[in-house]
Amino acid sequence: MADIDISGDDDGSDVDAPSSGSPLPYFLGKRIVILAIVVGIVFLVRPLVHGVVYAALFSPSGLVLIGGGTVTALILWFYPPWRLEREKRESNLVSMLFEDDQTSVDGIVVGGGSAMRKLRILGAVLSVLFVLSILASVPAGALEQRTLAQQTMADATEVQEFPQANANNPRVIPREVSDVTTRGSVSYRTHRLGTSDIARQEDGSLAWSYPIEPDGARNKLLDNQRGVLVANMTSMDAQQINVYEEDFTYGEGMWLHRSARWNVKLGGFFSKYNDDAVEFSHDGTPYLYYPKTGHEWHLLPFPHTTPKWNGGALVHPDGTIEHLTPEEAQANEILDGQRLYPMTLTRSETGSLGYREGIINQMPVIGAHEGQIEVAALPEGADNEQPFVIDLEGEQMSYVTAMEPYGEDTRGLDEVWFADADTGEYTYFGTDEETLTGPEKAMGMARNADSQTGWGDNFVVTEPVPVTVDGDLWWHIKVAPVDFTDVTRSVFVNADANNAIELNDDAAIREFLRGDIDDSDLTPGENGTDVEPAPDDENILYYVLITDENGDIVDRIPVERGQDTQIVAPDDERAANETSP
Repeated sequence: MADIDISGDDDGSDVDAPSSGSPLPYFLGKRIVILAIVVGIVFLVRPLVHGVVYAALFSPSGLVLIGGGTVTALILWFYPPWRLEREKRESNLVSMLFEDDQTSVDGIVVGGGSAMRKLRILGAVLSVLFVLSILASVPAGALEQRTLAQQTMADATEVQEFPQANANNPRVIPREVSDVTTRGSVSYRTHRLGTSDIARQEDGSLAWSYPIEPDGARNKLLDNQRGVLVANMTSMDAQQINVYEEDFTYGEGMWLHRSARWNVKLGGFFSKYNDDAVEFSHDGTPYLYYPKTGHEWHLLPFPHTTPKWNGGALVHPDGTIEHLTPEEAQANEILDGQRLYPMTLTRSETGSLGYREGIINQMPVIGAHEGQIEVAALPEGADNEQPFVIDLEGEQMSYVTAMEPYGEDTRGLDEVWFADADTGEYTYFGTDEETLTGPEKAMGMARNADSQTGWGDNFVVTEPVPVTVDGDLWWHIKVAPVDFTDVTRSVFVNADANNAIELNDDAAIREFLRGDIDDSDLTPGENGTDVEPAPDDENILYYVLITDENGDIVDRIPVERGQDTQIVAPDDERAANETSP
């Protein structure tokens, strides 16, 4: 900051003005021009400051710190330095603030200049604002959770029975298995597969979808996303991979102004894009969809904000970006059947439900914790996070969140929440006094059902996903080798009865999920055995039924807990060792 003597005398004072005439117009004009240039540059690269600007507009603590700091900086920027010098001499308080080792001539400080003094004022103000922002965040954060919980409960509908799962779209292939097998099935020298996500294929099945994005710094700067790859997740017998190659003008893995995320922020600056893009195809053309989250202010009893759904941004390969309201997204033919509602918003809404009985109720020490619930913790090795994405009857994707009662040692389920992935509408099932088995215990039961397997050394149980069959909740758990190159079998654990059913092929899984079989007759299908639970003996897990060519039962072998069944060829040496079941 240049300082010019306004009096024409060399008295050691520095001010930013001409030596003759009125200094103020020159000073303000110069400052306005510089500020306009800076604002213009920031506007051109506004995606870089998107997070800071959004926090200042839609966060109480951000408004105090960032907003207050910006206003202070602007005031100091336009404040004439000669007035600062005059006020410094006249104010003992200001003199104390700027006391240092500088010398003075005729009462005016020499050295340091007005720029340093302004920076010190700004630093002092920012320190105060930082403390105030922390103080504001405490009530604002609690009220945000409380208001969000009230809104979620007000829009939710309690159901008496679990909605039926879509038997045609089970989540059979875990993400890690899909990542390993899919990346091992493609070969790109200049591209790589990006982060996987869940999308619906054109035939209605669910799949893990990947952007084919540039690999390496040079390619990220100059090359384009090459399209989308989708790998079917509903079959353990044969994973189907479809590739839709088309260069994206703006895509994933492309840097700076060529990035799809950069460009959706240009057209939808007042929304957040917390979710990963959904990659999918429609009529053979690949697309990207970014769910948008906004916020709204509540002034009473203390200013706070809550998140809301702002629609989404649909990115076409040719660079066209459609910013859609929630209603427009739901009516869009290209997006039909895809996930529209932000998953991160669902996570925030269900995570706030611990506040539904009030702020004080959930507080440590003084809180009663009556009716308080929290998102169920997933054990290590689950390779999943809530909410779970499943498909319900009618090809309706849903986000499912398992909630457990408050408490460090509580692992049973208290409620199960379903969010429509198309509309964000909530339904939930409450267990009342009954507690259902949670994912941690279910994974333990899946391991205990087969004590012969070398768990951890050779195989792991992974990705528990809740599915609903004939009004009952089951945990669908997959067994995979430790290198995640395959899925060897699926284990279904009943969250109520705590019995485990092991199924080894796709036909068996679909038949089970359809609910065409009842508790007295579970048929895995093509593996040649019929599995029948044994309700009268708690030590017996199920019976293996041997049938003749007409389907009549000729033998009935009980299988106890901790035992497993295998089908082997007649010449297998294990078949020669007769052991009692």
